[in-house]
Amino acid sequence: MSRVGKAPITIPDDVKVEVVNNLVTATGPKGQLAVQVHPNLQIEVENNAITVKRPDDSKTFRSLHGLSRTLVNNIVEGVKNGFEKRLEIIGVGYRAEMKGNKLLLSLGYSHQIMFEPPDQIQFAVEGNTNIIVRGISKELVGQVAAKIRSFKKPEPYKGKGIRYAGEVVRKKAGKTAA
Repeated sequence: MSRVGKAPITIPDDVKVEVVNNLVTATGPKGQLAVQVHPNLQIEVENNAITVKRPDDSKTFRSLHGLSRTLVNNIVEGVKNGFEKRLEIIGVGYRAEMKGNKLLLSLGYSHQIMFEPPDQIQFAVEGNTNIIVRGISKELVGQVAAKIRSFKKPEPYKGKGIRYAGEVVRKKAGKTAA
């Protein structure tokens, strides 16, 4: 039995969950999210808990069991608290600033990068070098943070670029003069 899959998901008081044809919809104080679960898996909502059950122990359903439970848990958590990813900008002259709801990045290129957030995503900038990506969808927050990081990935010699907060970049030794 999947350890992740068999764990029940507790529903907070201010979150409402509905299941119709294995489409799980969660509505909470931050918004509404939905996820489609495989039609052969059973989703049961009873006394403020959601359980995901699989029909048999075949490899397909074993792999989908924990995944489906985690996806349902992420939408419940997202509409209750939301998610955030923090990014750090390392490098002389590299900085970020907000222009309305858009993010303006100066990353050493000949031009500045203006990045507009998708719906349900908000940006915040702390001290010109820290970017916070917030939203209710864990998947979308991670995708947007990865997109911002892709504008200037950390390079291995000086470590300059955009990295996740707490990410360790292994530095390489440079050339040595002979």
